Amino acid sequence: MKKIEMKKSLFGKISYLIEQAREKVATTINQEMVFLYWNIGKTVKEEIIKSNRAEYGKRILHSVSGELTYKYGKGFSEQSLWHMVKFYETYQILSAVQREFKGLSWTHIKTLIYINDAMKREFYATLCQKEHWSTRTLQERINSMLYERTALSKLPEKTIKMQLKELKEKDKMTPELVFRDPYVLDFLELHDTYGEKDLEKAILNALEKVILEFGRDFYFVARQKRITVDNEDYYIDLVFYHRKLRCFIVIDLKLGKFKADYKGQMELYLRYLEKYEMLDGEKPPVGLILCAEKGKEQIELLFLPKDRIKVAEYLTKLPPKELFAEKLHKAIQTAHLKLERKIEKFKKA
Repeated sequence: MKKIEMKKSLFGKISYLIEQAREKVATTINQEMVFLYWNIGKTVKEEIIKSNRAEYGKRILHSVSGELTYKYGKGFSEQSLWHMVKFYETYQILSAVQREFKGLSWTHIKTLIYINDAMKREFYATLCQKEHWSTRTLQERINSMLYERTALSKLPEKTIKMQLKELKEKDKMTPELVFRDPYVLDFLELHDTYGEKDLEKAILNALEKVILEFGRDFYFVARQKRITVDNEDYYIDLVFYHRKLRCFIVIDLKLGKFKADYKGQMELYLRYLEKYEMLDGEKPPVGLILCAEKGKEQIELLFLPKDRIKVAEYLTKLPPKELFAEKLHKAIQTAHLKLERKIEKFKKA
């Protein structure tokens, strides 16, 4: 019996060493390949600039890619070489490549370098590293305009840079990075007519995809959590826990437009959890009211505590990309304009 146990123990230890070594080798190889592609992009770009003839550059690149493919196999097609040129054009300092793309594959990088906005590109690169997105997930996040849907995108550029820096260096997650508006729940496959229970059930049935939309640090806690206040029972639709924010997230699902009385209901839930469920070291719970429509004027007049209660819309069908993009960009512009007015008012005071 002891021999078998020793054998298993030894096998486990050696397996661990092999897996650890393989991971290091894979990481090193990936890093070296990324540096190689950057250097190839730099060499090609300098050669094209030297010739000062774009057409000549295209012809010679076509010829060189054929020779490289013949000698080294796949990975050096003409299109691949142009990806490498774009890579170098986007990041002309190698240290910036090491800093921004650590741990990401070349396939991730090829997707990221075609995002023209540097701030947006850094956002996706950082979240990709922290949440270990596959290349497919990264593309889905870009397509659903995740950056524009975060509260972060509506903040000043200096604040965005600071929060991304803290996420990268200290693994510090802020509510501005966590919460979105609207939430895209098109994968729920709901019919034209559905109730709150249908919505709740669909969310639970597609929990893995929901958590991907909300963020990987969300952990499901309870559905229809019963709380009793003054001998009366109340039921909280959904309760999650956010690992990095270190607090409960209460989600209240509403079918129609936001109403003022939703605020009081959410405050009751949050106060209850804070009094009876919160542990030492945890932060006060945060409420998220998900509505089909927000009713912005009501929200402004209610002075909702931004650090405690969030109101966001959800979409069960993704609108045409152009309309969706226009709506989100307008929301960002409006937020920036309000911020500028507040700063001006503060300066005059």
